[in-house]
Amino acid sequence: MLQAMVDWIVNVVGQWGYTGIVIMMTLESSFVPFPSEVVMIPAGFLASPAYLTSPEYRPGHEINIWVAILWGIVGSWVGALVNYYMAVYLGRPFLLRWGKCFFLDGKKFVKVERFFARHGEIGTFTGRLIPVVRQYISFPAGLARMNIGRFLFYTGLGAGLWVTVLAWIGYLAGQNRDLIEKYFREATIGAVAFCAVVIVVYVLPYHRKKHNQATGTKEKTEKTANHANARE
Repeated sequence: MLQAMVDWIVNVVGQWGYTGIVIMMTLESSFVPFPSEVVMIPAGFLASPAYLTSPEYRPGHEINIWVAILWGIVGSWVGALVNYYMAVYLGRPFLLRWGKCFFLDGKKFVKVERFFARHGEIGTFTGRLIPVVRQYISFPAGLARMNIGRFLFYTGLGAGLWVTVLAWIGYLAGQNRDLIEKYFREATIGAVAFCAVVIVVYVLPYHRKKHNQATGTKEKTEKTANHANARE
């Protein structure tokens, strides 16, 4: 079943070219549960020298890996904007009530929303690298009316890293299923670990700054109160 899907994706990308990558990555980044690995890994294979000597080779179906990555990012942007503006115009009650119709689980959405509320822009960046979260992170961004320029920047940064990794997995592994599974598993674990480090590095100084500000405000309040008592 999986191999048949991969073969179909390879054929579609080969026939549609970069347009196929944009369309399928748009679906992947929107509310449709369409995994990015079944798009960008075959795209990487079509860009590899191994494809030129494979039985599946068809003249004119080969692509450039860097152009494929670029259009993969564009597709991620389009899909993310679909979710962003759905949240802006439909609102939180609609998403929570009817989310199941769009394959959006309410509990997962609430978790992503809390994640975004705590970490904001860094959440948009890291969310694009975390499985499951990457499809939902645009909803809380839209609900929060996140600046569209910053939204696109952090979305593109996170999606760009993930798309690049997937494309190179396909380029290096070709159609070797064992290698693809090995590289993909390592990439997923690495992405989650990277996000954990980024969040820790970001959050610790943030909380330290808030603590210092709170301490300074408290000390200032106490001094003011002491001065007022001394005057009395």
